[in-house]
Amino acid sequence: MKHVFTSIATLLAVALSAAAPAAEIDWSKVDQAIGKKGTDLPGGVHKYGLPRSDLNVTVDGVAIKPALALGSWIAFQPVGDGAMFMGDLVLLDTEISPVMLRLIEGGIEITAIHNHLLRTSVPVFYMHVGGHGDPVKLAETLLAALTLSKTPLSAPVSGPASTSAPLELDTTALDKTLGYKGTPNGGVYQFSVPRAEGISEAGMAVPASMGTATAINFEPTGGGKTAVTGDFVLLGSEVNPVLKALREHGIEVTALHSHMIDDSPHLFFMHFWAYDEALRLAQSLRTALDLANVKHGS
Repeated sequence: MKHVFTSIATLLAVALSAAAPAAEIDWSKVDQAIGKKGTDLPGGVHKYGLPRSDLNVTVDGVAIKPALALGSWIAFQPVGDGAMFMGDLVLLDTEISPVMLRLIEGGIEITAIHNHLLRTSVPVFYMHVGGHGDPVKLAETLLAALTLSKTPLSAPVSGPASTSAPLELDTTALDKTLGYKGTPNGGVYQFSVPRAEGISEAGMAVPASMGTATAINFEPTGGGKTAVTGDFVLLGSEVNPVLKALREHGIEVTALHSHMIDDSPHLFFMHFWAYDEALRLAQSLRTALDLANVKHGS
């Protein structure tokens, strides 16, 4: 069967060439199609969290909470007469092929497949996806693909306001050291640091909430220790200075890759891992963060 979808770049170019403003989207219909309620974020973004709470994954003996490094997500943004979407699906190695085939059949593009962590007790990978069109139809395709994995689709999602148990972290000291305000989420303290320059994909502005912000996540494990992971979002010229700074401070670089295909400027995503005292890790990460063109005062 001939593929009826053109590339994301072509579709976006057509949408952007029409001077008409983006159509209003009834997000309740998209929520219904995907099976859960999304969250409205700045810039008109509507985002879904799909944590892999079904997985029991350890790294170096540390049990990985979904909010630390096992969180699938999908984000939509109105554009033209439809919506653009991006996402990152957390999958086992056996789930990659069936999910990919179903996405391709529905006209969704695969933009990256890779690891984020090393030495995981079970093989976990991350599939980045994107597309443009009718948001309800896109959501239906995404749901159909995800049902071919064991991703929990109806379980309640812990949001940023989830503070049921206090974190064994000096979050005030972490905020001060990194220069940003973190957010507790599912037993993890998360930082999101946007880049200073604007980011676009095929000419369409991509807000930080659609995956273009540096992520730093702390998971306390007791005894003053914490696991830290995430990814630095970098220009090519920043990759090796940041990589060198991380390694000099004992932080392991676990992956380096792109998430998007037609982004401008082209970005690289550098994933990292360390297990140590929280404030020491924050000081080391701040050294690396200062080498990137990030937005200050967030």
